[in-house]
Amino acid sequence: MLQTSESARLEPAELARAQQVAAGIARSFDAKMVGQSRLRESLLVGLLTGGHILLESVPGLAKTTAAQTVAEAVSAEFRRIQCTPDLLPSDIVGTQIYDAAKGTFVTQLGPVHANIVLLDEINRSSAKTQSAMLEAMQERQTSIGGQEYRLPSPFLVLATQNPIEQEGTYQLPEAQMDRFMLKDVLDYPSPAEEAEIIRRIDAGIFTQEQKPAAASSLDAVVQAQGVVKRIYIDPAIVDYIVGLVYVTRNAGQYIDPRLAGFIEFGASPRASIAFSQAARAVALLQGRDHVVPEDVKSLAHRVLRHRIILNFEAVAGQVPVETVIDAVVAAVQTP
Repeated sequence: MLQTSESARLEPAELARAQQVAAGIARSFDAKMVGQSRLRESLLVGLLTGGHILLESVPGLAKTTAAQTVAEAVSAEFRRIQCTPDLLPSDIVGTQIYDAAKGTFVTQLGPVHANIVLLDEINRSSAKTQSAMLEAMQERQTSIGGQEYRLPSPFLVLATQNPIEQEGTYQLPEAQMDRFMLKDVLDYPSPAEEAEIIRRIDAGIFTQEQKPAAASSLDAVVQAQGVVKRIYIDPAIVDYIVGLVYVTRNAGQYIDPRLAGFIEFGASPRASIAFSQAARAVALLQGRDHVVPEDVKSLAHRVLRHRIILNFEAVAGQVPVETVIDAVVAAVQTP
């Protein structure tokens, strides 16, 4: 439920503790990673809200390192799953193994039973395997042998996909795409940042011997998640969020007809939920106990780019979905 009343405001000490947790994780991230400030914010938003993140980039942009760094910063259990066409659902959620000595079946939990799970190249796994993740992502549980197993808390899925290698890949269904709170697209580092990466590798920062102490704990993260849920969001900003999502479904009435014609389907109600939850986390990261319209605007690309479905004409004309999103944001009056 949205907390929109004045009574939901936080005590300054609670807010300060949650900000210290986020700042400690950010420092650990910056100690290893070069640049990638937007990725850092996306990962923190996901961790503070429990929302899952889809990352798209060419190979070699340190997505795995980023996820592992965040896990180490909070002493979380981290698992990386390399998706391949022959990966089975049981390889992810777990299975039952027959114990001949005892004459019984023993449940062996899969790698998804961790705090932070990286699904590398998720679009290389089959539709059947992708569907096995839906229950874990949405229900925070898995089913093995007719029995349910709860996932640990906090639980965060980071999935990556490679946009330049399409051979042997399976397009993610819209229903599964919609379950990711944010989709971030990573760019190459600048020449100065790339030189700094080489210097850090030469200095041994990425070796196990240089592993820093954890900046926080899982309990502290769970407490910070509770604080984020109580960040104040004004009814006017709720209406602003709903307005943005509404325009994606009725674009012809509000934006350039040419751009509106590129939209096949608008965003679902999950987009509004993602906006409200993620905007609270951004407000916390900015040191505020309330959401402002700029928090929502800063998330527009990440919340909507995988939820607005463009038609064939847009794809053939190489029209970026971000162009459509910018038009939608411009069409809705800022409160």
